[in-house]
Amino acid sequence: MRDDLRGIWCIIEKDMKTYYSKPPAISWGIVFPVTWVLAFYLRNPVDFKGLVPGLVAMTALFSTTAAEAVVINFELRLGSLERLLLAPISMMAILLGKILGGTVFGLFMSSAVAVICAILLNIHMDWASFFSILLPALLAFSAMGSLLCLMVREVFEAQTLLNLPRFVMVFLSGVIYPLEAMPRALQFVAHLLPLTYAVKGFRDASDLNQGAPIALQAMVLMAFFLLFLFPAAKLLSKKFE
Repeated sequence: MRDDLRGIWCIIEKDMKTYYSKPPAISWGIVFPVTWVLAFYLRNPVDFKGLVPGLVAMTALFSTTAAEAVVINFELRLGSLERLLLAPISMMAILLGKILGGTVFGLFMSSAVAVICAILLNIHMDWASFFSILLPALLAFSAMGSLLCLMVREVFEAQTLLNLPRFVMVFLSGVIYPLEAMPRALQFVAHLLPLTYAVKGFRDASDLNQGAPIALQAMVLMAFFLLFLFPAAKLLSKKFE
């Protein structure tokens, strides 16, 4: 157990230095969501406060998966991931190290966006509720990225495969367009996507509160995390058979 925890920490530290601290990961994780939201705002100006929960949720999604394709697929191709098996740590510990690397990076990026928006727009934020949603959301998004990347071999394939669910979720999860205004069929699809619960949770943690229970949103996001984690672990094991 101690070896697994130590191994997870070393993987996180290495990935943060090697991948997530680089300008491409930072720009894709934070500049892209901000630019995207501003584009919609400038086209159809509304109360910008209403876009903040979606902006934070998008930042969480894109920052956790910013370098996911490179972190896993590139190392599998080079064989550097195989060298981790020489250490006395489990396969699950290796996967958790990769997932938590994205989670830590997403935590910094999303927190920065939320704090800046709260200060500039004078948004009252229940920070305990905010982080109770942010942490399971980051875990779910990072695990989703790992699972999708492990389904293919090449880095460019992983990047393409990641973009499909990310952009689908942006349009269907209430980031820009309210769920209540969507057709019932799309509302049903939206509730099958983890980003929907992150947007709802962030909205409930702010003074844009809609009255939904924070704990329920957090539990659903943790369920998504587990739903992605175990298939990802199985796929990673198959890579070394």
